[in-house]
Amino acid sequence: MNATPSSNDFILQVEHLSMKFGGLVAIGDLSFQARRGEITALIGPNGAGKTTVFNCITGFYKPSEGMITLNRNDGSTYLLERLPNHEIPARAKVARTFQNIRLFSGMTLLENLLVAQHNKLMKASGYTLLGLFGFPSYRQASAESIELARHWLEKADLVERADDPAGDLPYGAQRRLEIARAMCTGPELLCLDEPAAGLNPKESAALNELLMGIKSTGTSILLIEHDMSVVMQISDHVVVLEYGRKISDGNPASVRTDPRVIAAYLGVDDEEVETVLTEVGDEDVIEQLDTGPDSAHGPGNSASMMAGPVSDSVEHGNKGERVTVSKGASKAAQVDARAASIASKPIPAPATKSAAAKGKPTAKAPAKKAPGKAPAKAGDISNRLDAPRGGKADSLIRIKGIGPVNERKLNEHGIFHFDQIAAWKKADIEAAEAYLAFDGRIAREDWIGQAKTLAKEAAAKPATRGGRK
Repeated sequence: MNATPSSNDFILQVEHLSMKFGGLVAIGDLSFQARRGEITALIGPNGAGKTTVFNCITGFYKPSEGMITLNRNDGSTYLLERLPNHEIPARAKVARTFQNIRLFSGMTLLENLLVAQHNKLMKASGYTLLGLFGFPSYRQASAESIELARHWLEKADLVERADDPAGDLPYGAQRRLEIARAMCTGPELLCLDEPAAGLNPKESAALNELLMGIKSTGTSILLIEHDMSVVMQISDHVVVLEYGRKISDGNPASVRTDPRVIAAYLGVDDEEVETVLTEVGDEDVIEQLDTGPDSAHGPGNSASMMAGPVSDSVEHGNKGERVTVSKGASKAAQVDARAASIASKPIPAPATKSAAAKGKPTAKAPAKKAPGKAPAKAGDISNRLDAPRGGKADSLIRIKGIGPVNERKLNEHGIFHFDQIAAWKKADIEAAEAYLAFDGRIAREDWIGQAKTLAKEAAAKPATRGGRK
């Protein structure tokens, strides 16, 4: 029988966290846990609320609702939302870095790491007097601080530049120095906000090595990151946010193949999505994701407990003011809605052989359609063709906004050439958008204008190289 994890197995427990700025719900009923001694990654598209979660954990924001519990190694427990922000690093042992580098550029690398230990040094100095007169207790504390600083400079591969100004370091080295400075505070939970932002592959590899070294010391890491090579290589657990709601939670392998994560993180009908799914090898998921915003569905329920729709999140004041997320905005909700609609369709019963065996007449099987013949439909595109002219279709993916999957769908619908799209009228556009589940996208991306230009290029090619007949 599997043992149930105790609360002490988790260094951080976030329960029903909500953060509202007036009428804007930045975080809506978020719950997740971070295991002790592991690297937990918090990912999601821009604006998903990741940094807001960090700000709530580290005391920069006081959450509107919810509870954030930190369990220290010594058995003590702290409710971070109730602690003054300056006591969170001192008592709860939580340290963080920021998206933007915040080093003292004029100080040396060693001095930057000593600044991080100022609380210990000030106490040892008796708040100036003991340090001024060089008491042994202060000299010992100072030597220990220098030794700790040199230790983390070595871990960050920066010890040879200990006496150089921090501002002279290259960007990647400054990132590592900032993490080393945070580690000099002796944290049990290290929160890193996009540490790999702007790094080249070599610098990212050095960062990975440093973070794995920190993990080996028993320090837990909570990581916000957009660089998936970093996330997938070093993370033990991944939490995915979209519009402040949790849409997935698990190990890197399961999150990487979650259709809701792919839809939310990369966007729907994006060629990158198909590339990722092709690597995963799930053609059914490709078909499910080949859809645009569905006007009949808004954002659905989050994966957090007791969460309602995003559109029901906010109501304040006496004016009945409400702030909602526009319908179709949640890509993960679109995938859930599509999967639910597929699941709700009745499965036809398999045909039995009993009727044929008894000599009873059976229904005649429908004749197979001739290859290249597009099915006719009411309200269809007016200039559809049964087959491409000359047996060769144009490469419709040259039109920005048409990927390989939608090119195939257009071909199935009898659209093979640029000049067909260039000649579309309003009714044709509406029919195409209904078929592809695009809402206004054809006009926004100017498919007609792009098709006209490409059709002219295609028509000009024979004239320039044809010569005499």
